[in-house]
Amino acid sequence: MQQALIDSIKASPAYRQLVTSRRRFSFRLTALMILTYYGFILFVALAPKVLAHPLYAGATTSVGIVVGIGIILIAVGLTGGYVLRANRTFDPLMSALLAKARQGD
Repeated sequence: MQQALIDSIKASPAYRQLVTSRRRFSFRLTALMILTYYGFILFVALAPKVLAHPLYAGATTSVGIVVGIGIILIAVGLTGGYVLRANRTFDPLMSALLAKARQGD
């Protein structure tokens, strides 16, 4: 790509809005994951007996295992949410910006 094309895209208000929107969405997902993970760590530190409790009488699986799997599923869900939003929103907007900038040449 030519430097002039790159500079024209960077100067575009639509590009700056796209970058801002993508960054805001990414930070929200990151904050959710951090809150989830550190919430779990605090729960482990403050209430370990609750996590060590079996799911039901005679069970070998504890509440902590289920909560841990839940955290993994949350991480996968957040990643999937980002990928969906990127594929459906961010990528088409970026493609449109590139096409518009190339037409201007």
